This record gives sequence, C-alpha cells and structure tokens, in this order.
Amino acid sequence: MSRQQQPSASSSSTIHPSATVTELPPLFLKNVMTLLLGADTGGAIDLESLPFCAGDTTGGTETELQAVVAGDRDKTDLPLIIEQSDYFANIAKRAAAGDTPRRLITDLERYLGGNKEKVWENSWVRFPLKRLSPFALRVFEDDLLADKKNPRAGRRSDAGRFFTAAADGSQQLRLPVSYLLKLSLADLIGSQQLPATIDQTGRRLLGHYLNDNTSPETFSFHVVPLTRQGGMGRALARETSKRFLFTQMLAMYANQSFGLLESGQRAMVYFAPHPPVRQKELNDHVPDAFYRDLFMSPCLSGWDRGEEKHRYMQLCHQVLSRSQLNAVAKLREAGIITSNLVVLPNVSNVSLANNGTHVSLGSRRLGELLADPASGFSQAHEKYLGDLAIKMAEHFLPLFVGTYSASPYRLGYTDFHPEKALGFLPHELDYTHLRMLWRRWQKKANISVFGQPVTPFGPPLIDRMVSGLFGLKGDFVPDFRLVDYLICLMSTPQSPALNGRIGSSDKLKRDLAEMGVFDSQMSLYLLYKLREHAVMGFSGFEGRHYSQFDSIQEDLAGATNLQMLINALAFKYMAQGTLTHPSIPDDPTLESERRQIFFAAAIGNPTFYVRRNSSNRFLQRILEKTNELRSSRRYPGYVRVKVHQYRLALVRLLREDAGDLIEMMGLKESIANLEARLTEPEQHSVAGKLTRGILGEVGGKHPLKVKADDFNRGAERYYREGLRRRHMAEALDALEEDFAELDRAARDGAGAERAILHALGGERGAAAFLARSRGDFLAERLDPGSLRHLMNLTLLSVQRDQTKANAVMKRRNGDADDAASVYRAG
Repeated sequence: MSRQQQPSASSSSTIHPSATVTELPPLFLKNVMTLLLGADTGGAIDLESLPFCAGDTTGGTETELQAVVAGDRDKTDLPLIIEQSDYFANIAKRAAAGDTPRRLITDLERYLGGNKEKVWENSWVRFPLKRLSPFALRVFEDDLLADKKNPRAGRRSDAGRFFTAAADGSQQLRLPVSYLLKLSLADLIGSQQLPATIDQTGRRLLGHYLNDNTSPETFSFHVVPLTRQGGMGRALARETSKRFLFTQMLAMYANQSFGLLESGQRAMVYFAPHPPVRQKELNDHVPDAFYRDLFMSPCLSGWDRGEEKHRYMQLCHQVLSRSQLNAVAKLREAGIITSNLVVLPNVSNVSLANNGTHVSLGSRRLGELLADPASGFSQAHEKYLGDLAIKMAEHFLPLFVGTYSASPYRLGYTDFHPEKALGFLPHELDYTHLRMLWRRWQKKANISVFGQPVTPFGPPLIDRMVSGLFGLKGDFVPDFRLVDYLICLMSTPQSPALNGRIGSSDKLKRDLAEMGVFDSQMSLYLLYKLREHAVMGFSGFEGRHYSQFDSIQEDLAGATNLQMLINALAFKYMAQGTLTHPSIPDDPTLESERRQIFFAAAIGNPTFYVRRNSSNRFLQRILEKTNELRSSRRYPGYVRVKVHQYRLALVRLLREDAGDLIEMMGLKESIANLEARLTEPEQHSVAGKLTRGILGEVGGKHPLKVKADDFNRGAERYYREGLRRRHMAEALDALEEDFAELDRAARDGAGAERAILHALGGERGAAAFLARSRGDFLAERLDPGSLRHLMNLTLLSVQRDQTKANAVMKRRNGDADDAASVYRAG
C-alpha cells in the first residue's frame, strides 16, 4: 500500500489537542506505528524501518565552554570594569561615611587583589578597533543592529557598552570571549584571499559561534550521519573534537592578531562543568543586578534581535535566583528544614554559568513523514510517540551519569546545609523521594558525630569549629553539576509534561509560574527533550545530561551510541505494543520515582527506594532483573535498590531486548565498554578518570583528604591546562588522519583538492605541515603565519567533512538535509 493510500490517523488515530491519553482509542498506538513503519506491526518487525537505527540517525552537539582571560588586574576588563563602576564608587563612599559596613568594600577589594593565578573567569577583552579587517568590522556592525532583518532600525540601545577609550584616547572594543571567537573567524576570512569554497565554509561557520549565555557556545558545523561505515557515535565525537580544536585556533588567533597578548591579556576557552569558584565568591559580594551586568551575555551573535535575547537571559537569571529561594520553603514543607535557623541562598544564582554538552539525535524517517502532508503522520503523533520515548529513556539515564560524563566536586562541611546542597532538587523530586535521598546522602557524607549525621548549624565560626573538632570533611560528589543546576522540572498533578498531548509543556509552565518556580516565557527544562520538526527542522531527542568528558572521542562516542540504541529500543517496544503511556503513568510521584535514581547516581548515593506496588510497569520490569533487592526496614512498603545493581540490570535488559538492534548497529563493543565502566568505575568511568586527574593536579590521594576549596580550584586548573591540552592533542590526531587523506586525494589526481592545497600554500603536504607544527601549536607558540595556514587547512577539512556527510544522506533520500540535529538555545 502506498503511503498516500495508507489509512490516515483519521477517526481512530487523530489526536485532538485537548484529548488525554486515556481518552484515545485502544488501537491508537498500533495505528500510529503502522503509519510510521508502513505496515501492520502485528508480525515480525523490520528493524531497519525503525527510527534511530543505523543509517536513519543524524546527530549534532552543542557545547558550552568556559572562558577566562589571564592577565594583571590593571590590564584585564573584569577587574577594571568593577573598579570603574558606579556600584564600587558608591559603596566605597558609603563605607567611608560609615553608612554601610566596611566589609562590603573590603570583600570586593580582597576579590580584586587576591587573584594569585591572575585568571579572570568570564571576563571580557579589550583591543583596538583598528585591528579588525574590513570584513570583520562589517560583521561587527551588522551584529550591533537592533534588528538584523531591519537595518533601518539602527543600532542596539546598548551599543555604547562595547566601546571604550584607551589611555592614549584611541577607540577600543570591549567584547565577551564568546563573541571574540566569531570575530576572530571573520578576521581570518577577511584578512586574506581564500579559494571560494573555503571562503564560503568560513562564512557559514560564523553562525555556529553563539554569543548566548555566559559561556561560549558552538553547535555542530554540519549534520553528522550516524552509520556503521562512518563509525556511528565516533563520527559525532570526531566532529565535536575538531570543532573544539578549531575554537582553540580562533582563541590563539585573537590573542595574536587583535593584540591581546601585547596588552597583557590572554583569552582561553575549554571544557569545565562548574561555575568557577571565584565567580561564586564575587556573586556573594555584589547585588544580583550588578552580577547580571557583569556576566549575562549581550547576545550579539545568533539572534536577529540580540537585545531582546539579552533581556531574556536576564529573565532566566532572575527566575532561577527566585526559584532557588522558593526551594527553601519547600524544604521546610518536606520536613527537611525543621528550625528557623537557615542559610538563605544568595538572591543571585550562578548556576547559569555551568557548562555541559547537549547531544541531539534526529530520525530521518520521522522527519520525512512529518515533512510530507500526505503521509498522515502529524505533529500530534510526533508528540505522542516522543513523550512516551522520553519517559522510557529516563529510566536508562543513570547509565550515563559518572560513566560517560561527570563533574567531580567537593562539598566542605560548611557547605552541607540542605538549603545549599540540595539546590533545585525540591522542584525536581516529590517530598517523599527528596527526604529519602537527603537522608541517604547524609549517611554517605563525612558529617557524622558518634554515628549520627550532624548538618552545619549556620554561623560560619561555629561550623568551622565543629568541623575541626570532629574532623568532618563534608562529601565528594561525582556529578554535582546535575544537582547544582535546574536540569528538569517535576510535573504537577493537573499538568503532566509528557502525557503525549500537544500543549502539555505550556500548561505545566503556567502552573509552575503561578507557584513561583518558573516563567512561562522560558523553555521547559527536561533531562531528555523532544526536538519537534515544526520548530527545529528535524524530529528527534536532545540529551541534556552530559557534564564533562574525559576523552571527547571515546566518551562522547560511547554515549552517543547508547543514546541512539535507547531511542531505537523505545520505538521497537512501541512497535511490539509492549510500551504504552499507561505502562508509565503520568503521575508526578511516579515521575519523581524514576528520576530519583538519576539524582542518586549523580550524588553517589549507593541506594534508592521504590514502592513495592508501584504502578510504573516498566520500572517494575527492570527491577525484576535487578539483584540484591530487599524490603526496606525504614520505609514499609518500599524496596531498597542498589544503584550499581540497577545499572547492571539495565545492561542485561539491553542485551535481552535490544540484542538484535545491538547486532544490526554493530554496538557489541560499546555495550562491553559500558559494562567495564560500570564494574570498574575507578579505572574506566569518566568520574574515576577526572578524579584521578584532579588529584594529580593537587597532589592528593583521595578527594576527602583534600580541602574542598583546594580540590575545586585544582579541578579548574586541571580543566584549564592539562585536560584542555589533552583534548587538543586528541583532536590533532583526528586532524592528522584527515590531512593524510587530503594529501592522498591531491596526489592521486583529485584536481580540486590539489588546486585548493596549492592556493593555501600546502604544496609540501598538509600532514607534513601539521607534523612540523604540532609541538608549537600545543605549546601555544605557533607563529602567526603558520597558525593562519593551519586554520585554512582545517577549514578545508571541515568543508570536506560536510561534503562527505551530504553525500551519505543524498544516497538515502536523494537530497541533503540542511537541518542539523542539534539544539540551538532559545
């Protein structure tokens, strides 16, 4: 039967926007899967027809990076802008007059004067306007427009903040590092005559450097088809790694060509998951409005109306700051805070300064059906199936935490107030699971006196005395970013977010706004998010649970493979009829029940509790395969489950239910590697590897034997220096292979490659040039001419990658898909 002749979702399959899942016809799911797979699924399933199987999946990533500027206090923008601010002048005068505590000004002066490492996190940079090439200047002028689609509207009202005067009176630019990267690329393009294809590639990549949040963000340079021939997840990891490497080149180029090094500034970007320690300290010393002025991105790049986007980011900061304060009231309601002595969180929250990686996977089959009105497959069906896949996938997310990514962090004893340590968890879990998690966390942590956990009392002096007297160390958390940031929001009884109904997310946001938890203008935060075809141009899912990778090419590759397998398994279950919305009911308590496992893994809690008669049938099936279960003595009617055993049960479930998918997709090695990460975490998991690297940086043997502040600052140094260079070296290995392939193509008669190489000055071979330049590049002492040559060759490599990717996708459907499977913030 042709697609046009297939029964549409008409009377038995159409979802009315107001219909609930329980109101849908009994055969609704079967009819939708028939539309999707093109045949009745009552018999054997054609695995290759399932969404997200090998050959159907495309991928993309968005990476958030940490930016710093190294330099003296009198040469770097952040300390200069603080000292020159009206706020600093006002509190200095008021303190001198005795109208305000002297502490307000001394704390700020201590922050400014106590920076021994001379590293200023998320500082802007300053350099002469005349350093820009004409093309880079045009790009900058375009980005200053209030509305890029309407140049007649003129400049943004805040355009003046991007200019300042040097000591000699000459005009200088003030720009965040996130925008500096784009301007660096524009200058590279505009300062030389490049072959047309390379020039076009460079111009296209300008749009992939976003000036959105506090941190620099980039998204995939091209759509990555995930095929067995292309290495599956390794293809996406390779693209991400090369993009990181090119970003390093852009930072080095800006340091040299814009005169940053000459003026005592050195911009750096790298992967780092946590808000910097010193930025947290500064946040404690300044009002929330001044913090936003210093650190909220101006959104110059990536948005037609950047000033509106900037106001949106300010709103996000205000909402999250208010939300954390409201979380304290919930802790009292939950019975976790039992006295009036609390340490209120700062009215300014720094969690937006966290950094992670978002992995988006799209299904070409879903995209093709949604793009074809005659298919009968609609946005309503996409939402119905997508929400069900998300609910199922959330059960598997503990496999990723600490295993493929992590963010090791030390909490000192004085940090172990529930109102500080639990962060946004009161908005993410119900009170029962929150109390269970907090009790188990206290038991795990080093805060016990004579066998009883003792949380800090509040006054810092008393807490330090108690900590010293009893040797209380606090705790070590393997993936604290997932606890410290509002990564998902719990549904309300009236507004489940994942019930398969169009508009359910908007309804939940309205409920949460009324409760003071969220704002309806913001995008709903979820661990695993549906990327809708009508909005994104592709249909798929975005994993937002990745913190820090130890090896981009190994860890991101394995995580991508697992994410793809879970997506495919969800659709296999649906095709079989064994996964339905009623099997994972839309109840906030059940939603919290499955998500508590994810947070327990992030904290490092060894156990969690599940109601014995839970109506989550999918979770019950997993528990049937879980070893070492026992009835809880503390919580009657609950079963105690070990996190480690639950994870191993998930692996067993994958081998049993997805064995055919694993075979077809060539993922046996990936599953074996996952099992090794779970069974020998200290050796193979990312949490274990990152912790070893940090301990090597600080000279410690165990996290709890290192002071919390020393460990966390040491982690920042490790990410900034040792791990950043390792990520660079890893990417250079991939680039070396690409250059060798390019040389072979030119040598074996590919006239286009030979002509471009000649035009770029690479007659002696790209691979040979990289071999000669590698050491100087890693040491960041490559001369400007060689750096420019390396960047040109890298642009050629990116152009070839895109051409190959498009060719792979054309072979499937005769047309390349320009919609990258990657989330762009907004």
